[in-house]
Amino acid sequence: MKAVRMNRAGDSGVLEYTDHPDPVPGPGQVLLAVAAAGVNFMDIAVRQGKVWTNMPNPKILGVEGAGRVLALGEGVDDFAVGDRVAWGYGPGSYAEKVVLPAGSLVALPDDIDFRTAAALMVNGLTASHFATEFHPIQPGDVALVHAAAGGVGTVLTQLIKLRGGKVIARVSSEAKAAVARKAGADEVIVDREGDFVDAVMRFTDGQGVDVLYDGSGPATFQASLDALRPAGTFCWYGPVLEASRTIELFQLPRSIKIGYASFLDHIRTPERLRRHAQWLFEQVREGRLRVFDGGSFPLADAARVHDDLWNRRTTGKLVLIPQEDMP
Repeated sequence: MKAVRMNRAGDSGVLEYTDHPDPVPGPGQVLLAVAAAGVNFMDIAVRQGKVWTNMPNPKILGVEGAGRVLALGEGVDDFAVGDRVAWGYGPGSYAEKVVLPAGSLVALPDDIDFRTAAALMVNGLTASHFATEFHPIQPGDVALVHAAAGGVGTVLTQLIKLRGGKVIARVSSEAKAAVARKAGADEVIVDREGDFVDAVMRFTDGQGVDVLYDGSGPATFQASLDALRPAGTFCWYGPVLEASRTIELFQLPRSIKIGYASFLDHIRTPERLRRHAQWLFEQVREGRLRVFDGGSFPLADAARVHDDLWNRRTTGKLVLIPQEDMP
């Protein structure tokens, strides 16, 4: 099979599109034909040597995708050969085939296509965690969403609106502002330098936001603190961009609450994973949730796609296609 792997950490040049032995499912595992694989900042963190450091090289990148069941390992009885499935955390997904634990898979309804599923799993489950569990949005809550035109940002904006909240979207260009508005943002701030606090205060009559979601790294950390109302919630995510700084607990202002949110806590059991994923599929089916397509690319173009994502040249979700002809 073809796969994208790395032999050492580094820039996108370390990615190799190459032949790799076909994997074989063991007990409790499923062999899958990958129809589409989502591209995430987590993949860049792996390539840069920041995560998966305990996994030896060479290793195949990618964690998210959708496809069909090719074979079952011993003891797997909740799927059958030919089933359509999707997954939100399956290491090795930048490949034509991957072996994953059966518990990491969700059944994919026939009316949700592979590319939509591969684009939705990580971003959708992340946004669901942020808006329903980390800080359950209440009607009237005002949220600041950084990188609001990206894969997480577009889904998060829609879920906040579904729960009756209001969204102030921060983006880096006018073109991205148009995407944020299509996702439902009530107000949009175009800013590349981290200079957004005054605009937030104007939009909130000087009160600040109830919650903000910041995956932009150290550059926006202090301004995000300043944009919160008393007892507001700071949802920080995105370890690929490094931790912001050492936090002195007694120096946190205005009784705010701050924490690091990981979507893996949202899907910590197969039952939770399948329940949350099926809810997302239902929102798409009913037209309440739109997946913003940032483009689909051949698996061989993974290095270029990484560069585009890292340099903020994209909107919506990027997807790699290992097998174009899968029905």
